[in-house]
Amino acid sequence: MSSFNEVDSKFNLLFSKKNYLFMILGMAVILFGFLLMTGPDANTRPDGVWDPTYWNNEIFSWRRIRLAPFVILLGFGIEIYAIMLSPKSNSTFLESKQEFQAKELSEKKFK
Repeated sequence: MSSFNEVDSKFNLLFSKKNYLFMILGMAVILFGFLLMTGPDANTRPDGVWDPTYWNNEIFSWRRIRLAPFVILLGFGIEIYAIMLSPKSNSTFLESKQEFQAKELSEKKFK
């Protein structure tokens, strides 16, 4: 039966820490974009009372129509960048893979 250290050393995350940080940043930007879209609806007066005979033109404000969707798309762009970001260069990855295989071979020899 293998020990905890052997199992733990073989466990690798799909992305690196840098990728996850960019993903969190992208989610925060998307959330900020949705917050920019919030506000009173079309039938809410400036004093906050709902009135079916009142029309609030602020639902078509520049912030809601142009800025918020742009910020949300920017957040999705950050998410795509976070997924596509390579955690290591290819040569470093191959070297670490070779080191891992050498370690496995040496462990098999001692068993």
